[in-house]
Amino acid sequence: MMNVEIASAQLEDMEAVLRLQYTAYQSEAAIHGDYTIQPLRQTLDELIDEFHKGVILKAVRDGAIIGSVRAYAEGGTVYIGKLIVHPNHQGKGLGKRLLAEAEGKLCRKRFELFTSCKSDRNLHLYEKSGYKRFREETDTAGIRFVYLEKENEPKTEHDER
Repeated sequence: MMNVEIASAQLEDMEAVLRLQYTAYQSEAAIHGDYTIQPLRQTLDELIDEFHKGVILKAVRDGAIIGSVRAYAEGGTVYIGKLIVHPNHQGKGLGKRLLAEAEGKLCRKRFELFTSCKSDRNLHLYEKSGYKRFREETDTAGIRFVYLEKENEPKTEHDER
């Protein structure tokens, strides 16, 4: 995808990130027939709390935020969440770029994320990026989630060339 810059989001970007989240999660809500899922109910204050807890990256094209991802480290694990790309820009590799940037920002031994078991495109992206399924859980609304993990491969001398 040309002319897209990925950078750390700033506090003043949070409203635009939240609007993008509401747009991007419409398809997820449709899959489940539930428009009350957490990403569509999240408030700006809750998002700002996440901003202060970890890293939020933004993908910008022509001055507009068209993608985002969140990550925070706890112990030896980086938890990655809400990888979102505007529907008009999906399928062009931006999600993969955002995921790789998030992994690079908070380098730890292990990465973990989750998605709905019905989110085939997400599962394909994560598995293609080296994530393996390790657990499934059903939330109180009856939505089944797949948890995936990836071990961080330490760089070797060969990688430096």
